[in-house]
Amino acid sequence: MPFHLGPNIPAGGIRRRGRGPPVVKALVLFAHPCPESFSAALHDRVVKTLQARGWEVDDCDLNAEGFSPVLTVAERRAYHEVGINTAPVQDYVDRLQAAEALVLVFPVWNFGFPAILKGFFDRVFLPGVSFRLEDGFVKPNLTRIRRLAAVTTYGGTRLRALMAGDPPRHVVTRAVWHVCRPDKTRYLALYDMNRVTADRRNRYLAAVQREMERF
Repeated sequence: MPFHLGPNIPAGGIRRRGRGPPVVKALVLFAHPCPESFSAALHDRVVKTLQARGWEVDDCDLNAEGFSPVLTVAERRAYHEVGINTAPVQDYVDRLQAAEALVLVFPVWNFGFPAILKGFFDRVFLPGVSFRLEDGFVKPNLTRIRRLAAVTTYGGTRLRALMAGDPPRHVVTRAVWHVCRPDKTRYLALYDMNRVTADRRNRYLAAVQREMERF
């Protein structure tokens, strides 16, 4: 299978909250260190397509911004201290909470996220930010986000990813979805990058653009 656009409704379904105003502010999280990479081309296509729609795009290139993925001792000890736990990453918290759409652009490495993106989840998706703990249960706290998408690539085939459990897909369409409860979720994946042709890459770029035009 050249690439997979994923189900529009992930496991658990989507709770709709009515039509509402159009989404105009998107946070795009990009996680690849090399500007010449195919991931960078995907990132560029996503940003330009959303901007062409008139959206306000907060383009967050985690590597270019020097984001540190390391959760420090002090941060871990203050993790559950709502109100002070955000201090080391307040700028990123503010940008995340302002977003009406969240788009993640990243490669899958070793069947997981790049460390810098995993670190963003660890350091920024905090209690009081992405979720609330009520009687020990996680409740969604990023419900301002009405659109959620991932644009990614895998070195191996989809079968190999499935055999490994495909953790990134599950994290996006279950864990991240749960704390946002968006109206629309898309998981766009190009598999078998180790053997991909230029034609397949171009077709995937075009598919990503089409999805972002109607996202």
